[in-house]
Amino acid sequence: MASRPKHAEPRPQPRLYLMTPRVAEAAAWREPLAAALAAGDIAAVLLRLADSDERAQTNIAKTLLAVTQNNDVALLLDGHAELVARAGCDGAHLTGTDAFKDALGTLKPERIAGAGGLDTRHDAMSAAEAGADYVMFGEPDENGERPDFAMIEERIAWWAEVFEAPCVAYAGDLEEIAPLVRAGADFIALGDWIWRDPPTIASVIADAAQRMRLPEPTA
Repeated sequence: MASRPKHAEPRPQPRLYLMTPRVAEAAAWREPLAAALAAGDIAAVLLRLADSDERAQTNIAKTLLAVTQNNDVALLLDGHAELVARAGCDGAHLTGTDAFKDALGTLKPERIAGAGGLDTRHDAMSAAEAGADYVMFGEPDENGERPDFAMIEERIAWWAEVFEAPCVAYAGDLEEIAPLVRAGADFIALGDWIWRDPPTIASVIADAAQRMRLPEPTA
């Protein structure tokens, strides 16, 4: 998830970033995850672990890492920076600037450190200045609440105009994808809603990938 050149022409195509629900057992997730990764251009998967002991969580991450590695997709842990190296994962996503900064010494420079839960512009700038590999806007909080969509669009447009660090925008449904891409998101995050009906996962992701396509540049 590298930085993009500012105002590059043509603009690089945005990519997908998948977020799992809380995973308590890895075996049931191998097949749905593999189907999802085969259905579109996925840059990264954010693995959200259910509460358990560290050994069990590490084993879940190692099992699903094999799936993502087979598809050349980064596997990030939601929090749990202390487990990243042990599980062989590519990095972690931290919520809130304090948690992000606390994890930097564990993750950097070898692994990805992403930042979310950035309520203000100052929070986002602070994370970027500290070394965030990406920032995320628009994701639900622990209560499932999100900012107003117009505010999310505005924040992404501001970020894309000013900063080089990539921006991940959370889409709450398929209809939100195209506006977020137009606003300037480098990655579109898809969350719990894509996993609710396993037989449709691949078709939903394929649909999402189509909605992300930027128009071809004109001569």
